[in-house]
Amino acid sequence: MIKRQKAVLKQCIIHKVGNKFNATKNAFSNTLVNFDEATYELLLPYLLKPFTSAIESFRFHHHSDVGLNEINTYSDQLFNDDSEFIEVSKHILTHLFEQSNSAQIKAGDVLICYFEGIQFEDYFTDAVGIYKIENKTPFFQTYLENSSYDMLVQKGIQAKKVDKGCLILNTGDTEGKIVLSIDNNAYDAQYWIKRFLNIKYPDDYNQHTKNCIELCREFSKEVLQPNFGGQEQSNFLAKTVDFFKENDMVNLEVFKEEVFEEEDQIALFEDYKKSYESEHKVLIRNQFDVSERVLKKQKQKIKTEIKLDTNIQIKLDVDAPDASAEYLERGFDEDKKMHFYKVYFNAES
Repeated sequence: MIKRQKAVLKQCIIHKVGNKFNATKNAFSNTLVNFDEATYELLLPYLLKPFTSAIESFRFHHHSDVGLNEINTYSDQLFNDDSEFIEVSKHILTHLFEQSNSAQIKAGDVLICYFEGIQFEDYFTDAVGIYKIENKTPFFQTYLENSSYDMLVQKGIQAKKVDKGCLILNTGDTEGKIVLSIDNNAYDAQYWIKRFLNIKYPDDYNQHTKNCIELCREFSKEVLQPNFGGQEQSNFLAKTVDFFKENDMVNLEVFKEEVFEEEDQIALFEDYKKSYESEHKVLIRNQFDVSERVLKKQKQKIKTEIKLDTNIQIKLDVDAPDASAEYLERGFDEDKKMHFYKVYFNAES
């Protein structure tokens, strides 16, 4: 999503956030971090690398006026005048603290950063980064004392994975500023995305592609597999992926005609789509452009395996939609009173 080759970490401050539920308090810094070269060279990729592979972006949200969204307002203040960086960072931490409404929300270090030279698409922009470090890793530290070496255990930040973080770009579209977010400790799905940042997915082709593929995956699991078996489920998923790969634009009417062979399955899909939209509060567009990036990511989540109660699994290739129908047969053995699959092949590998 972004490129970081020319990015510069201009300002950074570290605070500690508590949890009002268990009466742990915040601890504020009053000065910016002054990095030595080695720390800076390690920290910059740690902060930005997670967002280079981000596929989905978000936009700020508020039930009445997006201008009342706290983090949207604070980021605006920093983009307009970063001379008040320290004071604004304290407001951000206080807002984060106010969202700690349960004991499971962890205290931790919070880094608030201002970047320059972030490349988004084909231009460069500034960005505000907010990071929460919840877990510290034990490590051994050796030291010299009285001409002998000894060791002790300390805890530090693992420079490989950010627990929680967001990057707010000083650029946007008709729906607002572009926000990227990661949460590797998603113990509370509402805490970071909904309550602290209050962000939502934009109404764009990335989201339309994601919504439709997730609908198909859930339909295959909840309707096709129980009623028609694992082979039919896997065959449908393979045809779905193939349709998205072969078409730059998805039209749901054409999609249904190509992936379903039976009218009753089309009716089941249409009924399930209505209930899915209502339950998940999403709108599945009847026509939209395909996002190749989202398709690639969603494809990795699709499992085309037939798991049998005899401890045997048949794995089908999601990229070969015709293989299941051509080389796999399902039947019933009257003598054993058991279902069976017959697989055709030329050679083993």
